[in-house]
Amino acid sequence: MEFGINLYSLAGQIKTEEDFLNTLLRLKEMGYSYVQLSGRPVDGEIAKRVSEKAGMPIVLTHSPIARIKDDTENLVKDHASFNCVRVGLGYVNYASMTNDERIAQIKELQKLAEKLNSYGAKFYYHNHHYEFIKLDDGKTIYDHIILQCPDVNLIMDTYWLQTGGVDIVEYVNKAKGRIDCVHLKDYRVTFDAEGKFQAKFAPIGDGNINFKKIIPEMVKAGVKYFLVEQDDATVYDDPFEQVERSIKYLKENFN
Repeated sequence: MEFGINLYSLAGQIKTEEDFLNTLLRLKEMGYSYVQLSGRPVDGEIAKRVSEKAGMPIVLTHSPIARIKDDTENLVKDHASFNCVRVGLGYVNYASMTNDERIAQIKELQKLAEKLNSYGAKFYYHNHHYEFIKLDDGKTIYDHIILQCPDVNLIMDTYWLQTGGVDIVEYVNKAKGRIDCVHLKDYRVTFDAEGKFQAKFAPIGDGNINFKKIIPEMVKAGVKYFLVEQDDATVYDDPFEQVERSIKYLKENFN
């Protein structure tokens, strides 16, 4: 199997074009095969140059909702520069919304997907834990997105499903055919100095998520791109050591 990485994990290491290129070359040497562009603005020409020089395809992005909505044509053109049709939205905070606002936001996701489709691109939505708030009918926000937004593709994030308190495999099966891109993110149990529970991000294999069970189910559900993500890797003294731990685990266990 081949695996990629969401560059948000190394946002501090891709600020300049030179750093961007050197990072991709280093990731390729580790064993990564493709990337998601996140953690820096989507600039089509820079992304094209760096991707081609490194021999690392960019298969997906995260883009600001305002640009997806109001600058759609130029955003799609930027993506076309580096042969990518997958435009991702990384974040919606449903926690501060009323239920009516949540329902309206779900409808907005479908409208964004339809607009991107009209330009020849595809819309991808990345979940956090907010999507597992239950609405008045007992269904989660994520359930409603699956049911009401047929043109929305889903970037399923394992850490945030775990945090949301749901069965990851159950949701993989619910979204079958809609999840060709996923974020593999591990969940580590820790405690602070006072003994208070804290969940933290971790390299794949260092946390508690059962990837040996989940990844085969993802393959059955149609996943094509498995993207490692560790949100805080970039702040470690050696961020590359963090993401190398993940690819080593995956290569050792999923050949």
